[in-house]
Amino acid sequence: MFVNFDKRGATRRMALRAAGATVAALALTGVLAGNAAAQSPVTINLVDVAGNLALTQEAFELYAKKNPNKVAKFVFTKAPAPELPAKLKAMQAAGRSDIDLVLTGTDFLAAGIEQGLLIKMLPDHAGKFPNLIANYIPAAAQMQKLAQDQGITVTFMPAGPLLEYNPAKVKQVPTTPQELLAWCKANPNRLIYARPANSGPGRTFIMGLPYLLGDKNPKDPVNGWEKTWAYLKDLNSCIEYYPTGTGAVMKELGEGSRDMTVTMTGWDLNPRILGIVPKEFQVAPFKGMTWVNDAHYMVVPKGVSADKLAAVLDVMAFMLTPEAQAFTYDKGYFYPGPAVKNVPLSMAPAASQALIKEFGRPEYEKWFAEFPHTQSLEAKAQVDAFRIWDQQVGAQKTK
Repeated sequence: MFVNFDKRGATRRMALRAAGATVAALALTGVLAGNAAAQSPVTINLVDVAGNLALTQEAFELYAKKNPNKVAKFVFTKAPAPELPAKLKAMQAAGRSDIDLVLTGTDFLAAGIEQGLLIKMLPDHAGKFPNLIANYIPAAAQMQKLAQDQGITVTFMPAGPLLEYNPAKVKQVPTTPQELLAWCKANPNRLIYARPANSGPGRTFIMGLPYLLGDKNPKDPVNGWEKTWAYLKDLNSCIEYYPTGTGAVMKELGEGSRDMTVTMTGWDLNPRILGIVPKEFQVAPFKGMTWVNDAHYMVVPKGVSADKLAAVLDVMAFMLTPEAQAFTYDKGYFYPGPAVKNVPLSMAPAASQALIKEFGRPEYEKWFAEFPHTQSLEAKAQVDAFRIWDQQVGAQKTK
């Protein structure tokens, strides 16, 4: 029997080519799969509605520097808290997601929870935040409860309410709400505070009053603040107008067009450090006050893509490390700042240490220990308090 070797060789060559093509196809598939697994670094669009970037921007930028394979850059934007819910609602209705991470106080946090705008952080992503509650200082752990598993506390401040005043103009400093009202009526238009829905000092003041006035339920602004609402309406008679934010209040106080305002620890230190308010201006606590603690939170709007979310969660975890938290002493804006344990002032950048030593108040530590502490109102109650204040107190005078 004769075998045609040419024909057999051709068959073999065809089989080899086919096998080679299969191997190449498999290799290409592997490369593509590998590229899919190795995500490109993402740009994270971050919106700050709390002034929190003053405390954290350097830490965010440090993350990007350390992790160029995960984050290409951060795009930082600032916005007023009351405007963000409608903006997010419109985006989510259109199936768009232009905001990946929000830094907020309890104001937008409350609105975001109530309107269902935020993703659930816990327990869904608890693996990224091991021992979360145990790592917080105890008062910050209490503030974390207000997030209702939809945010992560990033900075903390035993806030207020405190009175800040020009000592050259205010000789007899009020120590009770009644004395403050009497001073205001004797000095019309010399007291100012901002709309609570967009002001830490404003909302801390109205949340602190029920404790000072002996209202029946300080946690229920609808049914438990009878004395507080009556008091705020009375106080309204000697206040010229309510700015929409605290920055405008401090500018007027510093320029001398007002003599007194309500404040918090951070809003006392920071404007004096920046030279907006004279260094010699003083603060005083109310007699027998309760500290209404404050915090800032990191929250993620619904609709963020999976690749972005992975990077955002990694960033959020980094922001709770002592290395990142040390930046939050900043220029005293949210004094002291750190929400986690074991971050002493000595860990802060040298410039922060020097400024806080120069402008800080030793009496704060005494007051922190002397007066009891409570956390801000829960989300729905806070929204109710802002609505009632807007309608019944500040309606005609907010600008």
